[in-house]
Amino acid sequence: MGFIEAVCMSEQKGVVKNVVREIVLRKGWGIEGDAHAGEWHRQVSLLAGESIDRMREKMPDLSHGMFAENIVTRSLDFSLLEVGARLLIDTDVLLEVTQIGKECHNGGCVIQSLTGDCIMPKEGVFCKVLQGGRVTPDMRIERSGSEHIVEG
Repeated sequence: MGFIEAVCMSEQKGVVKNVVREIVLRKGWGIEGDAHAGEWHRQVSLLAGESIDRMREKMPDLSHGMFAENIVTRSLDFSLLEVGARLLIDTDVLLEVTQIGKECHNGGCVIQSLTGDCIMPKEGVFCKVLQGGRVTPDMRIERSGSEHIVEG
């Protein structure tokens, strides 16, 4: 089991996301007010805090949201996730993994051009919202079993 380290959002695509105190996830839509919300498969993006730590070795001033991630986790092993896996946040928010990794915008992002590497194409996890709710730092996040199947 892991926990949420930070939550981030932005009203525009292609920009760094801002760290906020909380986000509200809506079923089948994503984060209320976030540019990536909508009826598609990448409603919410997650990145492991441990991955960001490795990038901080090259760029110490790196902050949350610079990879356009919505949720930063800690102590959740992303290498064990596959498309279709479900993640439960606290006791009520349920996400389903729809994609692992993605291509950077325009063939490379600012981070990649500065460091020669970007973690989102290999380590970013994208989800759709099966059951919404409020998410804040310090909430727990864990892989969910079939007992959390959402009806309808």
